[in-house]
Amino acid sequence: MAEIRPQPGIMSIAPYQGGESRVEGVEDVVKLSSNENPYGPSDKAREAFVRTVHRMHRYPPTDHAALRAAIGRVHGLDSGRVICGAGSDEIITFLCQAYAGPGDEVIHTEHGFSMYRISALAAGAIPVEVPECDRVVDVETILAACNFRTRLVFIANPANPTGTMIGLDKVAYLADRLPKQTILVLDGAYAEYVDGYDGGAALVDARGNMVMTRTFSKLYGLGGLRVGWGYGPQAIIDVLNRVRGPFNLGQAQLETAEAALLDRDYAQKCRADNARMRNWLAEALAEAGVPSDPSSANFILARFSSPDEAEACDSFLKSEGLIVRRVAGYNLPACLRITVGDEASCRRVAHAVRAFKGRRG
Repeated sequence: MAEIRPQPGIMSIAPYQGGESRVEGVEDVVKLSSNENPYGPSDKAREAFVRTVHRMHRYPPTDHAALRAAIGRVHGLDSGRVICGAGSDEIITFLCQAYAGPGDEVIHTEHGFSMYRISALAAGAIPVEVPECDRVVDVETILAACNFRTRLVFIANPANPTGTMIGLDKVAYLADRLPKQTILVLDGAYAEYVDGYDGGAALVDARGNMVMTRTFSKLYGLGGLRVGWGYGPQAIIDVLNRVRGPFNLGQAQLETAEAALLDRDYAQKCRADNARMRNWLAEALAEAGVPSDPSSANFILARFSSPDEAEACDSFLKSEGLIVRRVAGYNLPACLRITVGDEASCRRVAHAVRAFKGRRG
């Protein structure tokens, strides 16, 4: 009898590891490992979620029309070119499933989100990792790696876990020079944290080879519901809808996301509070001897002198009830990614890092 085997590439996938949320033996734990909104969703989003319990026995709409229309109104987009998914992760999966396969290549950068590689391998494609320049995406390096096999290029802007950004002029330069069979995917999971930034929507509108992805998990505080969306040329969105499951989002996800999106005052408050505390935390850590690149997201990538120091600091922070994210798996072994929490959490982190550095000094 033939041996049962998975598709090629599957066993090369290391299972994704989410941010830790518990420390054994430690109470009063603050989780700063998953870039969650420390304030949670808005009251209007919570109320919308509660209302959906009365329709749990009904199937949700398959077209996501109301949520797509709200996205279109808020962002000034053609709602017919919006696709919704279980987090932006699912949109990434759709893209790889629909456009990459055995023998094809999918480019991502060395510190890029791990789901790019995972989704490429799951589709049977070959992930190609290219270097960044001082933790910033380098478009020339990406272009040099492209060839006739390149089907997808993934970049995040702002990037995770670095928090760095490149200008839209560089994104346009990259898109305009890709091979004709290649789609540029601009991951905007953290786009809402940048004032005046459209996440690349105008570039998508002007081109036939770009797709933008976004999420409700970060600024809108809906990580537990898993809602994301993508925007692209009609032809590409039509293809993605052919692989999308008809009921990939439930009623609670759809209605809660719509309410969260339409509460613009709350979104702006969360954005402003994040910027204020992000700047404060970066300065406090720098004064303690821990530098970071200017971040455009809701986290800081704290840089230490060595992997050993980063690991030791992580262990010390855990002993203080502070859970941050090690990022050695993103080729950043001497760094820790620290979510920007509320003011009390940020002050606890700064105090603990100062104490750690003082002990080692």
